[in-house]
Amino acid sequence: MYSIAQLNQQSQTEFVAALGAIFEETPAIAHQVWNQRPFKDLTDLHQKMIATVNAMTQTEQLRLIKAHPDLGSKTKMAEASVKEQSGVGLDRLTPEEYDQFQTLNQAYKNRFGFPFIVAVKNHTKQSILEAFDRRLHHSFEMEITQALTEIFEIARFRLTDLVC
Repeated sequence: MYSIAQLNQQSQTEFVAALGAIFEETPAIAHQVWNQRPFKDLTDLHQKMIATVNAMTQTEQLRLIKAHPDLGSKTKMAEASVKEQSGVGLDRLTPEEYDQFQTLNQAYKNRFGFPFIVAVKNHTKQSILEAFDRRLHHSFEMEITQALTEIFEIARFRLTDLVC
């Protein structure tokens, strides 16, 4: 755990080491946000991270979105993603549930070109499946916006776990 005061005093290297995993495989966000110190509190830090992502080009945002793992996947993923997915039982899917998640993941990727992202801490397996069904009917632009909204929520959860 880090306090805001500690984060404000860290070198850029230390800051990125501490917060580089807040956004999946994108430590460049923490690297850029370091320049905006001092942070008043956790909310200020989170808002500055969001502003950094919102200032990215769509290509950079898509790279961030594509860095996320499929839900219920058995592929290697970041430690935070493993914890988040296991928290709602996505690491203990029945063979039928696994097949259902894989089918939906593939349908979503075929439609949008990037993985389905949801802040799983806000969901159950059932509500995730319902979100898949609902969001498969969205436009590409709506899903980029929704994916980023979910990523911002994931980042808030991860920050809350690391910063006191």
